[in-house]
Amino acid sequence: MKSPVNRKIIVIVGPTASGKSALGVKLAKKLNGEIISADSRQVYKGLDLASGKITKKEMAGIPHHCLDLISPKTIFTAESYAKSAQKAVKDILKHGKTPIIVGGTGFYIDIAIGRMKTAGVAPDWKLRRMLEKKTAETLLKMLKKFDPARAKTVEPQNKRRLIRAIEVAKFSKKKGFKKQNILIYQYINDADLVWLGIKIKPEELRKRINTRLEKRLKAGMINEIKKLRRQGVSWKRLDDLGLEPRWISRYLRGLIGKEEMVQKLQTAIWRYSRRQMTWFRRNKKIKWVAPKADLLKFF
Repeated sequence: MKSPVNRKIIVIVGPTASGKSALGVKLAKKLNGEIISADSRQVYKGLDLASGKITKKEMAGIPHHCLDLISPKTIFTAESYAKSAQKAVKDILKHGKTPIIVGGTGFYIDIAIGRMKTAGVAPDWKLRRMLEKKTAETLLKMLKKFDPARAKTVEPQNKRRLIRAIEVAKFSKKKGFKKQNILIYQYINDADLVWLGIKIKPEELRKRINTRLEKRLKAGMINEIKKLRRQGVSWKRLDDLGLEPRWISRYLRGLIGKEEMVQKLQTAIWRYSRRQMTWFRRNKKIKWVAPKADLLKFF
């Protein structure tokens, strides 16, 4: 087995359905690595098909971290993810292996490694109660005024994330506020980060998104959401857990038909992939590669 690549940390990013997970496993086999998932929904237990979680078979024996951490009834924040990811990096390096962060939630990745220093902003409950009364559309307009860049990448119908983004933006503008640096590395330097991104033609990505959605629906994604509901996950919480739980739960409540649900999901996932790329394009350190590229040339 090879030793870690000069104690580097590898980050593989890209839009949903682009093949990040498979590429991460392939690279982990070559570099004696372990995977740290960077997905805001794959941290939840029981949200497997709906989050596109990698299966045991697909892991091919490679250890994966930051999966199935918590009940979907509980809110898991970017700050919580940062702590879990930092611990995983430390443990992987301690065992002489290469950490490979793989995922599409750019916000979580940037918080975890310190590119964004908004962690540590305490909840403003008074503000939250006031914002909770507003619609998602109104919240998005507010966020555009406070933080136009974040407004371009946040999920526009997720009130919880919109409220948190507004909360952080308002606090950051306060006089004397100093952003915290929670760099993941007391262990390596920023120069030892290797950023790789999967670049795929829009028409091919859209095809992959629709094919992947069809497979997950056939595999029982609707029943998965039904099960979560039976386990006590509220309709409101399902609506906050992402695109698939949101639109499937609305179908289960009889608010939309099945055909409309599928159409809404296809459109929403495609738009989400565009927001992901908007986020990643801001990071000029990312080296963009094709889905089947030989990544070893970067090491």
